[in-house]
Amino acid sequence: MLIRSFALVMMKCAAVALIALAVSGPAVALSDEENKTLKEVNSYFNSVKTMHGDFVQFGPDGSQTEGKFYLARPGKVRFYYSPPARLDIIADGKSVSVKDRKMATQDIWPLNQTPLRFLLADNIDLQQDAEVTNVLVEEDLITVTLTDQTTFNSGMLTLIFDAKSYDLKQWTVTDAQGFDTSVAVYNVVANGPTNPDLFKIDYLANVRERQN
Repeated sequence: MLIRSFALVMMKCAAVALIALAVSGPAVALSDEENKTLKEVNSYFNSVKTMHGDFVQFGPDGSQTEGKFYLARPGKVRFYYSPPARLDIIADGKSVSVKDRKMATQDIWPLNQTPLRFLLADNIDLQQDAEVTNVLVEEDLITVTLTDQTTFNSGMLTLIFDAKSYDLKQWTVTDAQGFDTSVAVYNVVANGPTNPDLFKIDYLANVRERQN
């Protein structure tokens, strides 16, 4: 039986929270201005088909990890954690994989059972695909709080955008216990070239793991 360090377990839990949150809570009536803001955010999202850049993740235990991310809509994203972190998160259009590169272990979920499904959709509509519980428009930032029903634990997803460009700056997952996992993105390039090989999941790795 494989024994992981506490730090790795916490990091993996944070990564799983990043992609496998199910949030629940009542939707609220939005004002005309808030609905207009959401439509503008949707329009920005739908104009971006590929994206890549750097990210930094802040775990609920105070840990900080960094890496590179690559996105190609519909359905594909990759978060590659820089050493000493070992994780690699890949969505290939139908599944999401969380892989421990050193231990050569991998967990896989259906993409349509994670909140990534609406961020990676071909046509994004936050008003239709999830329940919006709050929209806060400030001078520099727009904060959107979402709820969503999937098969995992309950919690909350908060998206933060630039108020002028509508670029996605950060998101925070709050689990049922109130613990936050935040991811900030920077050095972002939108609609640039991308490599399809970045989004390939090694499904045979799970077969090899079971055989060992």
